[in-house]
Amino acid sequence: MRFPLAAVAVSLALASAALADGDAAAGLKIYTTKCKICHSVDANGKNGVGPNLNGVFGRTAGTKEGFAYSPAMKAMGTVWSADTIKAYAANPKDSVPGNKMAFVGIKNPEELEHLIAYLKEATK
Repeated sequence: MRFPLAAVAVSLALASAALADGDAAAGLKIYTTKCKICHSVDANGKNGVGPNLNGVFGRTAGTKEGFAYSPAMKAMGTVWSADTIKAYAANPKDSVPGNKMAFVGIKNPEELEHLIAYLKEATK
């Protein structure tokens, strides 16, 4: 069953409402073990298997210069926010059908909160 990104975002927002804003140090561990192999957060970092995430908050999906996005990601039109990143990171294949990200997702809402806290600090 496929769910649109907005429905996944609402579900995650409700599920994580009781969680704090997340712990950036815990988020660094999650980024390092689950994201870093494909994504850089460095200001001058290169795109890898996935796009560089520096400046991701507020950027329209599929627009990081120099990265070859799937047509599905280019057509998405979503502006990345904490909620949209959480929804996508939780289930990339269902939130954007046809995207190229070969990752099953982060199912634990607390881990997602920690990851977002880290990304907010690391990608300014």
